[in-house]
This record gives sequence, structure tokens and C-alpha cells, in this order.
Amino acid sequence: MVGPASSPDKEPKNEEETPDMSREKAKAWLDAHGYGERVIVMEECTATVALAAAALGCEPAHIAKTMAFEGREGEGPILVLAAGDAKISSSLFKKTFGLTARMIKGDVLEGKVGHTPGGVCPFGVNPGISVWLDRSLLAFEYVYPACGDDRTAVKFRPEELYEAAEAKGWVEVTKPRE
Repeated sequence: MVGPASSPDKEPKNEEETPDMSREKAKAWLDAHGYGERVIVMEECTATVALAAAALGCEPAHIAKTMAFEGREGEGPILVLAAGDAKISSSLFKKTFGLTARMIKGDVLEGKVGHTPGGVCPFGVNPGISVWLDRSLLAFEYVYPACGDDRTAVKFRPEELYEAAEAKGWVEVTKPRE
């Protein structure tokens, strides 16, 4: 596998941690929830919305991007899945969660969430994380979140994604489409 998680300048933290562990953890979660057969493994890098859409042959909006935000002091991070073309509205985020939207920095993302940048997904995350789905996903019959690394995706109807992710609820924290 090639990509950010396995590049020479980003070595695994220890000998037991490999770039595939995040994918395996996410896949195990999906297997346990009856969705494991839906994982799509690609040769192309899918680390960004544009790359994932190109690899899957879909519009960028159909990518269910997972954004990781800092939670309240003493609480876990907040994951928000939204349509690939959606942008977070700071005011809607604050109104919904009572917090300023602060994304988790890439160098601490894996430790806090359990997945590396380019593969963040709601499957097999660290304990204490709350997962929310933005209503922007409901505009599509199918959406594609990552599956733990920068070479995978999973095809879901939004309602199935809600179930598979064990989401806490639907939110409206993105700006209206133009």
C-alpha cells in the first residue's frame, strides 16, 4: 500500500502498528454489523474527496467525508459525516454542539480517533467518540465513506450509514449548497 500512512517520512509509531491496521479495524466493525462485504479496495489513492470521487467514478458530493472535531473538555471527539461538497457552517456547528468548530490536527488524529488522515471513518473508532450525520447526505441515494485508510470506500444508502456508524443523530451543520 502506498500513501500518506506508509510513506517513508511517516513511519508507523511502533512495529505492531501498520497502515493496514486501521482498515482492518474498520472492516471488522463493518463485518460485525453485516456490512463488511461492501468494502471497496482501490489501487488509487482516495485520501481527498476529489481523489475518492475520481477513483469511484462518482460526483464529489457523493463522498461521505468524515470530519473530526475537538469535543468538550473531558469528552471525546465529534465526528461529522457530510456530503463531499459540503462546508461546515461555524454558526450552525456552534448552535448544534455548543462549541466552536475546531478540527483535530492531523498529527494527533490517529491517537484521538483511531484512523489516520485520508482514511477517517466512523467504523472502529476509539471509545468515547460521538458520530453525527449531516442532512446533506440525504440528497443522495448512495454515499461513500472511507474504511480506515486512503485506498478504501464503502457504499451505503444514507440510512444504512446511520445504522452502521451507530450515529447519535442527524444534524444540520453545513452551509446551504450554492
